[in-house]
Amino acid sequence: MNWNAQWREQALPELAARDWDLIVVGGGISGAGILREAARRGWRCLLLEQRDFAWGTSSRSSKMVHGGLRYIAKGQLGLTRDSVRERQRLLAEAPGLVEPLPFLFPHYRGRFPGPRVFGGLLAVYDALAGRRNHLYYPLQQLRYLMPGIGENGLDGATGFADAVTDDARLVMRVLGEARADGGEALNGLRVVELLRDNGRVCGLLAEDSETGRRFTLRTRAVAQATGAWADELRQRDGCEHIRPLRGSHLLLPHWRLPVAQALSFMHPADGRPVFVFPWEGATVIGTTDLDHHDGLGEEARISPEEVAYLLAACASQFPEAAIERADVLSTWAGVRPVVSSGDDSAKPSDEKREHVLWLEPGCVTLAGGKLTTFRLLALEVLRACAGFVGKAVDDQGQAVFRAPPALLAELGPALRQRLAGRHGAKLARLAELVGELGSARIGASDTLWAELALACEDELVLHLDDLLLRRTRIGLLLAAGAAAELPRIRALCQARLGWSDARWDAEQQRYLVLWQRCYSLPALI
Repeated sequence: MNWNAQWREQALPELAARDWDLIVVGGGISGAGILREAARRGWRCLLLEQRDFAWGTSSRSSKMVHGGLRYIAKGQLGLTRDSVRERQRLLAEAPGLVEPLPFLFPHYRGRFPGPRVFGGLLAVYDALAGRRNHLYYPLQQLRYLMPGIGENGLDGATGFADAVTDDARLVMRVLGEARADGGEALNGLRVVELLRDNGRVCGLLAEDSETGRRFTLRTRAVAQATGAWADELRQRDGCEHIRPLRGSHLLLPHWRLPVAQALSFMHPADGRPVFVFPWEGATVIGTTDLDHHDGLGEEARISPEEVAYLLAACASQFPEAAIERADVLSTWAGVRPVVSSGDDSAKPSDEKREHVLWLEPGCVTLAGGKLTTFRLLALEVLRACAGFVGKAVDDQGQAVFRAPPALLAELGPALRQRLAGRHGAKLARLAELVGELGSARIGASDTLWAELALACEDELVLHLDDLLLRRTRIGLLLAAGAAAELPRIRALCQARLGWSDARWDAEQQRYLVLWQRCYSLPALI
């Protein structure tokens, strides 16, 4: 049976009645990775997500699969080493989903770091990666690599390589691999409380957000991978806690600021690293880094001050482009689950990005961590859970992703690779849908109408924003949240989702209000 809302309604009572080895709480990349590694080892495992898969940080990141170059300067060599190695693994295993992205770092006279210092950092970076991938470009060459860059005081730039992804699609692909090995995953299930027997976690109480029904589930271990929400369920011992930090982004049409590679530079106001980079046929400016004081139950959104900050960053590097608020297609903001150093007066950017595990009998909570190292984090969590479950955890370095079938030969090689990377084993059904619907794209995006149909059929879409903001990204990439395409989207998707006219109308209204509040530009102060 397809993995959709009808399956969920039928399967939920039966899944709730099973005895589990491991229940994973949290449907971002960390939770998906834990489920994937547990399922491949034959553990009876289930993932519960309170909203939608990748709803939190894992659909609102900066999309970078990188080694954390700036962490070298903070002395976090172990984190950088693990990250660059996992980056290379993901590039090899998931082409079309994780793609190489060249970077440039400009050097202006009198500004730190200069090419020698930066080149020294990159030499360490390259040594950890096991390959040299940086090169200095004088201004004459740089003009061809990054047209329009401000040249006042510019000597040249250092180029290096990292990678980029669609973070929400990465989560879905990892969940698909877990389900293929027997794991199960449900969205719209909020964990109300952990159940304890003689001080040990033995299960949990979950509430179905769609119906309000509550279910008691039994398990040998719980792994919490809830990101910024990590403090909500665990027993708080000691002073360590999550410090939610918000990172926000602006997305522009590619034609308005056409860049072929990423530009990494220091913001003129505070010296923080920021980026301008190509993504999904558009251009992204990001990111900010500040304390997030809004409630975690609401979707994060960019503030007017952050918009001004990012536009100022862009203007400092591309003065002649004259990018303004009116050029912005959409915005997004995510909350990073950073483990506090205990000094909340410290600058957000000074907090380390290393993860920690918090343990209590029957429960392991993962706090912090990076998208790039999700596989290593998952293994660490499983080893911590192994004693509760009574199973050993070895690591033979198995691939996260299976090779997808070789299909869609009638499409160009670049498009075939893109679709294979995003959909994996579901490529066979996608090929059938392409045969039925054609290979037309939705508006100016790279997303096929057939991909939208596939998501409705077999990617557990519960609400319209699941479909337009996470299963696909057309709500970000098309003007006004793809409002002009909604009639055609309805014609294709309503029956596949099994929604009545009244349900569609309500979902569309809800989506447009949400998009205006959280994904468009905020009103000027």
